[in-house]
Amino acid sequence: MKESKEAMQILNIDHLGIVAGIIDEMELVEEVNKIVGIKRKENLTPGQVIKAMILNGLGFLSALLYLLDEFFVGKATEHLIGEGVLPKHLNDDKLGRELDKCYQVGTTKIFTAVAIKAAHKFQVEMHSIHLDGTSMSVEGEYKKEIEEIEQTKQKTEENKLEIEPEMKAIEIVHGYSRDKRPDLKQFIIDMIVTGDGDTALPSVMRYTEFKI
Repeated sequence: MKESKEAMQILNIDHLGIVAGIIDEMELVEEVNKIVGIKRKENLTPGQVIKAMILNGLGFLSALLYLLDEFFVGKATEHLIGEGVLPKHLNDDKLGRELDKCYQVGTTKIFTAVAIKAAHKFQVEMHSIHLDGTSMSVEGEYKKEIEEIEQTKQKTEENKLEIEPEMKAIEIVHGYSRDKRPDLKQFIIDMIVTGDGDTALPSVMRYTEFKI
């Protein structure tokens, strides 16, 4: 009588197991799926794609997006991301499609919903918050891509989609300069910190139009 030998497969989790656990606890995947929407017969939902990108960004050695599938080779993707998820499902075509969906819905809308969800889930006190902003000056010419903007508007009208404010082309202009360089254009990075044990909410980068 021959004994059957089962192949043993060893997969890594590392610290990403903790990160994935926190993402699951704050219900990020469910929140993104609710906002963006999911289709039947998809190997990956939009929320799972965002989760995979976060795990990649917080890895010891992150990979470029077009190499994301290679990043998860040898890792327990089903345990980290979801049942049935394999590294080959995280190809750049899939990522591109899901990122396009998030862009159409509005990244600010998704970001705000996830941040509020996390704050409530972890019971972060928000009676007092501190907002700190830093201006970053930039150099060079910034030409408006008029043709690209018109093509986007035309495509949007044909598909009968509403244009979100954040989908419009960013215009960086002159304005009040904290570093005393009124000759340079700038954008501003904001960070909000709560009074609940110095908990830092997700930082926000905004391009502010200070027109003069």
